[in-house]
Parts: sequence; structure tokens; C-alpha cells
Amino acid sequence: MIELVIDQRRKDLGGGFEVGRVLPFAKRRAVGPFVFFDHMGPVDMPAGIPMSMDVRPHPHIGISTLSYLFSGEITHRDSLGYHQDIRPGEVNWMTAGSGVTHSERLERARSEGAHMEGIQAWVGLPDGQEEVDPSFEHHTGSNALPTWKSDGVSGRLVAGETMGMKAAVGVYSPLHYLHLDMDPGARFQTPTDHSESAVYVVSGLVEIDDGRPLGHGQMAVLEKGVASVVCALEPSVVMILGGEPLGPRFIDWNFVSSSKDRLEQAKADWRAGRMKLPDMDDQEFIPLPNGA
Repeated sequence: MIELVIDQRRKDLGGGFEVGRVLPFAKRRAVGPFVFFDHMGPVDMPAGIPMSMDVRPHPHIGISTLSYLFSGEITHRDSLGYHQDIRPGEVNWMTAGSGVTHSERLERARSEGAHMEGIQAWVGLPDGQEEVDPSFEHHTGSNALPTWKSDGVSGRLVAGETMGMKAAVGVYSPLHYLHLDMDPGARFQTPTDHSESAVYVVSGLVEIDDGRPLGHGQMAVLEKGVASVVCALEPSVVMILGGEPLGPRFIDWNFVSSSKDRLEQAKADWRAGRMKLPDMDDQEFIPLPNGA
């Protein structure tokens, strides 16, 4: 059963690269530990795009960022020294913890052109682990990200544990995050391993429990603990996300914490230049927004 439907809100990150923001939402700040959910693109980028479309170095605390692409390529660099291209079906998992900076560059699109589409989610860190040491992981292949095919559904477990499968991504709290490619008429029952869950439609059209249709850019937050059936009305790409809630979390710009004082300290550190920039991308950065 559907508890709430959230429509994406389009937002320009700069230079014409738009995202559809889904979480946080006024009536629903998070689903399980997922405190932020952005649908990047889809957008066709011609060769020679300006660098203003890149995401310049910026900071995070208190979360893990999960980057996942359907098409295109993004180049990640961070203050831990990692330099990693991410491609479709792969996972970049960066745990900010006590503080990290990174950039996300569109280098291949700039040289060759690209059709770009993906999702970046922020997964909040649980109490007692919000200040863990920062780290970075890159995962690819079915050994790390289990896949299956059944009755018109091709699926991948992007992160977490469910349906007897476990992804290699080093999560800090119970969650599930699934990518489904669904043929018309295919059906999928959402997992109930975790108390909160949602269905997000990347493309296509589905129906939840033979009831309300759900289309591109819409997220259905499901009733707690109750399985729902997702039925594809046309070829559809769907993400299933959920997990256990963390308790109250405050978000201010790129910072997430259970403490407002910690957010103010992070902003002061960034404003004063006390957070190290990525080793291989330290010539520019995103300043703290006015009023933050």
C-alpha cells in the first residue's frame, strides 16, 4: 500500500546539468537511512561541454554517498587520494564520516559527448558512527553486486541485503537498494526485510498493488512492513530502496548530522579552508552558499 507519492523537483546544479530532487521532502525527510535522493539527468551532452557542468570540489560529513549510473561516466576524485571513474552498473560508495571532500567531473562527456543519467543517494550514518574515519569503495560485477533474472525482471542488488543476497558495499546500517529492469506485465514483490521502503520510477510506468499508476520521476513511499506488488505497464526501470530509520538528522547544504552544533562547525571549517581538497583536483572549490 502507498503511504505517500513524491514527485521529483527539477534543480539546476549549474551550467545546465539538471537533477530531479526527491528526498528530502517536506512531508517525508527520509526513507530508512536514505536522507537524500537525486535523479541526475537524463541529458544528452555534446562533446565540448563547459567545465561549469562539473561538480567542483565540495565537502560532506555524516553520510555515505552512493553514486550509481544508468548511462554515461563520471570521474570521482577525493581528499583521501582516490581517483575513480564510475560507469553504468557500478557503485561508488564514499563514506564522509568526520569529513571528506570530492569532485565529480564529466571528463569523458567533455571529450566525446554522452547521454548522462544516474542517481546519487546519501545514506545517513547511525548514532555512534557519524564521525567514523572517511573511506571510499568502488564495486562492479555480479560477485560484488548480485544480479538475477526472473519472469521479465532483470535485477541487481546495488547495496545492502535482501532476498537472500548481500552486496559487497560496506553499509553501516540495515538497508536494501535494488535496480530493476522490468518488461511489460512483469511483477515484483517488494521486500519486507526492513521497516521502511519506497519505489522510485526512473523511466516507464508501473502500477502499485494493481492501483495507482506511478511514472517517471515519482517515488511511492510504502506502508511500513507491508509488501507491495509492482507491475510494469510498459518497459520500466525501477529502484527499490529502504531500511531502518536513523532518528532525527539535520541537513545543511552538503552536511548531515544529528547535531546542529556539528553542522555549524563543519560550515566554519569549510569557510576557513580547514578541509583538505582532493589531491588531484585542488585548484577550485564550491564556496559555502550565501546565507548558509
